[in-house]
Amino acid sequence: MGEARGGAGAGASGGGLSPSAPRMPEAGAEAEVATLLPFLAPGARADLRAEAVRHVLALTGSGPGRALLAGQALLLRALVELAAAPAPAPARDAARALVNLAAEPGLHEPLLEAEPALPARLLGRALDPEWPWAEEAAAVLANLSREPAPCAALMAALAAAGPGGSGLERLVRALCTPGYNARAPLHYLGPVLSNLSQRRAARAFLLDPDRCVVQRLLPLTQFPDSSVRRGGVVGTLRNCCFEHRHHEWLLGPKVDILPFLLLPLAGPEDFSEEEMERLPVDLQYLPPDKQREPDADIRKMLIEAIMLLTATVFGRQQVRNQGAYLILRELHSWEPEPDVQVACEKLIQVLIGDEPEQGMDNLLEVQVPEDVERQLQRLDQQEQEQHSRKHPEELAPEPQAQGAAPT
Repeated sequence: MGEARGGAGAGASGGGLSPSAPRMPEAGAEAEVATLLPFLAPGARADLRAEAVRHVLALTGSGPGRALLAGQALLLRALVELAAAPAPAPARDAARALVNLAAEPGLHEPLLEAEPALPARLLGRALDPEWPWAEEAAAVLANLSREPAPCAALMAALAAAGPGGSGLERLVRALCTPGYNARAPLHYLGPVLSNLSQRRAARAFLLDPDRCVVQRLLPLTQFPDSSVRRGGVVGTLRNCCFEHRHHEWLLGPKVDILPFLLLPLAGPEDFSEEEMERLPVDLQYLPPDKQREPDADIRKMLIEAIMLLTATVFGRQQVRNQGAYLILRELHSWEPEPDVQVACEKLIQVLIGDEPEQGMDNLLEVQVPEDVERQLQRLDQQEQEQHSRKHPEELAPEPQAQGAAPT
């Protein structure tokens, strides 16, 4: 099972230490950090507590500082308490420090040991429509959920939030509802959902035909204000496409996922009338100022999602019949990133190539020996390296589909 796009990767900066301060030995630094603990306690004076949190935030801005804090369980627990505390507590700086700490996978275990309920507490704040620092809470969750153990803890917290997937439903509603929180945009809920969708239980919820979750996510592939949100949604959709049993539903009229995956890859090309008729209505006669998705990682995930949809005979036929080749042909000519161009070429080869031999109708179920898989991965890496050193090649023309009715 492929993994979702990496989590938030969010970083937060804060007021640093004085540049003239001498570098202390490790033992001395640990002692200095330990002296901060009383100032982080609930009864500490507000101004001193705020200054202590700023000091911790500055430490989280460097690798050595984060490593130093990793061994301070009581301080980490105090930081979590402050991140969830109401005003006048310095909750925002505390949450931003947690964002930086959670960006390092090696610190996930110390964080969860210091506060096992961390995912549940952050989830409550992230989904609170009145909490002003909900975006920071979501960014911590996005970083944490990239790793299996914290992701499992977050799924457990969502399950405990209500029966029948109501916790995930709240997350999806917050992500898809404009103005859900007037003081926090909640873009980082996108990567959170993407990371969760690596888990089978989350995909089962997302792909439940009775919930209409995927349909609510589809418009966000074109969300103009945040590549973080777009990338999270596209990563979620890509992970859902691994479930080949749902391909007919995803490609059918109840979801019609393909135009939403192709539209961000389309430019302002002027196709012939014959070609235009083959495209879905939403991809016909696009305006001359139509822009492609600017983020290369998102473009690659869109291509990967379509590639997954071509794993079955039905999927390949549907993708061919809806004119995907035309969009991909123009994308290939335009694409500046070598790895994205390679992914595009591979998808085009699937669309214009011969059908696999009998017994390989579903490519996701083909068992590849481990040694062969390793060899293919090496060849794939070599191909990408070679591709980056030469000019793009011309693509073969699309073969005429036999008996394929235009859509």
